[in-house]
Formats: sequence, structure tokens, C-alpha cells
Amino acid sequence: MKRSKINQLIAEAKALFVSVGFKLPPFAFWTPQDWSAKGHEADEIRDNHLGWDVTDFGLGRFESCGLLLFTIRNGKYQDPQRYPKPYAEKIMVVKAEQLTPMHFHWKKREDIINRGGGRLVLELCRSDDREQRSEEGFSVSIDGVRRDCIAGEKVELAAGQSITLEPYIYHAFYGAKGHGTVVVGEVSAVNDDANDNRFLDPLGRFPTIEEDEKPLHLLCTEYPGEGVGS
Repeated sequence: MKRSKINQLIAEAKALFVSVGFKLPPFAFWTPQDWSAKGHEADEIRDNHLGWDVTDFGLGRFESCGLLLFTIRNGKYQDPQRYPKPYAEKIMVVKAEQLTPMHFHWKKREDIINRGGGRLVLELCRSDDREQRSEEGFSVSIDGVRRDCIAGEKVELAAGQSITLEPYIYHAFYGAKGHGTVVVGEVSAVNDDANDNRFLDPLGRFPTIEEDEKPLHLLCTEYPGEGVGS
């Protein structure tokens, strides 16, 4: 992805969050120059990959297959004494017909929440013993109400609705056609992108960046002093 495109997407996301009344934490607005002055006091942000995250899943077609997210809080399985939070929270921007591909998590249980805007569509199925798509039925919780599902079922969430996804439940999601961009929240167990994402088709989690201009804000994998508190 070009840095200019990433900068544009982050600027648009900040404006979108303002429009729906969602307030980002102060570190969302730190510039690369601000980061150059940060020491160990910011280790929790660095080590737990809080902040901006933009991905095209290595496919080079962000508008049809990509995701912008901001991780607000997170713990760390590998260092539970230093970072004991057993939970994480994200806010995401999902455009109409923009796919986040089919995947599950071995450890993470998560609530996906439509915070406003368009309608969010999730395609769901269970994993089998070989970590492929199962044809068996399963159930999910939608705002505390159990719903039985068949393999490949599509669940559509309006603003304010949420779904709980257990480990080993494959899920893909996108904004419904004709309903605009969706602001999506996630409340979950600890998020571990390096070790807890199982994509049905192998994909890259983070993009290759073409530096055609200076970054507006650093992505969560780019902070100077990465891992100094580990």
C-alpha cells in the first residue's frame, strides 16, 4: 500500500469517528515527531500494538479486501505479569462490500458491535478438526439471544446490534451493499495478531508499504523502540 493512501484513510477515519461522536485516546493523534520523544512511559502502547492498523491482507486491493482499525486497549499473553489485562478493545471502519476474509481465532472470544453507519454482514461457519470449513450447524449469541445457524449463514447487524464469536468460529465480514460505511467495535479477550489468526486461505496480516510521502501517524507496528519494554 502507498503511504499516501494510508494517510488518507486515517484522516478519513478520524473525521468519521468525530461524526458519530466516538472519541479516540490522545495517542491516536501523536505524530512521528511526538513518538521520537517517547520513552519507556509509552511501552504499553508499543508492546501491545495499540493504535492505527491498516491492512490490505497482502492482496493490494484495499477497497475490496481490507480493513482499517484502531486498537484502544490490549493485554499480552506472553507477558501477563507486566500487562495483566485479559481483554482488548478496537474500533474499525468497514466500507460497503469491503471484505475482511474468512478467519478464526484459537484463543480469542470476541463481541463484534455495529456502532453506527451502515449494516454489517458476517458470514459464519465452524472449523472442523482439520481447521477447514465444517458443514455442521452451530449457535451464536446476538445481544444475549441464542441463534442457531447453518454452515455459511449470513448474519446482518444493524446499528447497535452485536454478536459474540467463540474461538474456532470462522467469520468473514463486510458492509452491506448500498448502506454505506460501518463503524464497528470489537470487545474481546487479548488480541494477538502474530499467533492467533487462522485465515482459511493464507494471507498476509500487515501490508507492504510504499513510502511515497511522510506518515501522518505511525502504524502500530512502526513505533520507534519497538519492544524496548519486553
